[in-house]
Amino acid sequence: MSDIINQTDQSYEKLISGLEVSKDEKKPGQIIGKFFTYLALIAYSLFSLLPLWWTVTLAFKAETEIYTRTPKLFGFATTLDHWREVFSGDASIIGLDFLDAIKNSLIVVPAAVVLALILGGPVAYLLARYNFKGKEDVHFFYLSLYFMPPMLILIPLFVMYNKLGLYNTYFGMVLVLQLVTLPLVVLILRGFFEDIPIEIEHSARVDGAKPLWIFWRIILPLVRPGLVATAFLCTIFAWNNYIFSFLLTSGEKQSAVVRLTLYRTFTGFLWGPMSAAMLLTVLPVLILAIAIQKYIVRGLTLGAVKG
Repeated sequence: MSDIINQTDQSYEKLISGLEVSKDEKKPGQIIGKFFTYLALIAYSLFSLLPLWWTVTLAFKAETEIYTRTPKLFGFATTLDHWREVFSGDASIIGLDFLDAIKNSLIVVPAAVVLALILGGPVAYLLARYNFKGKEDVHFFYLSLYFMPPMLILIPLFVMYNKLGLYNTYFGMVLVLQLVTLPLVVLILRGFFEDIPIEIEHSARVDGAKPLWIFWRIILPLVRPGLVATAFLCTIFAWNNYIFSFLLTSGEKQSAVVRLTLYRTFTGFLWGPMSAAMLLTVLPVLILAIAIQKYIVRGLTLGAVKG
């Protein structure tokens, strides 16, 4: 018996040593393949960042440099005139203060996202935990809202908002942005709730906990990273929404995305001020992403490993 055990141990050691050797040894084809993979990823990254860098250069280029036949990505004459135009307020070329548009977006978008989380969170939890008649129909309803072309409802929305006095109001914009944020909340949070083991809730119910207490004190803390990730995605979609703000607001209540398009004259677009305003528009979302990046990564990977 001892001989058999010794032979087994020796065979196991040979197998392990063979695996270690094969792990350390890399074939030339693998090295070349990895090199070209990294090269392709770097090229794709540079290609993806090119529009952003182009916008940055336009925001600092002198007017004569913008309209040259051979545009330069480096080594161009710089100026801050475009930024002065953006920060000049009502005295700007477009006659409107762009910082007011940033303020409008900072008021409307967080309110719309918070309302979507309050309304959509319980719906997502019900779809994830309970079986009832028409459950998948409810899910399909929110899915259809997400894929519905906004052009289908623009005219009815415009007429209804004018009759109800919601046109050009913050409250009206918060409500209409639910068409963008609420389906996202329901569809995304349902998956996060389904990843939470049902046994946790069963244990709490055995101890006498009520369903509302379980949802508020147990389930929501467990999916907090998912809530943050969902809120961030909703913020991006609501912040970038153009069509509803363009149709349902005007003048002082316009969002930053809409006011960007006003940097034009009868001779064409003012690419310098528009690029500076565009970078200013991206800045709040970028700051938010940096501030909550830890929660975003945790939220997006929540439930990725199962079993």
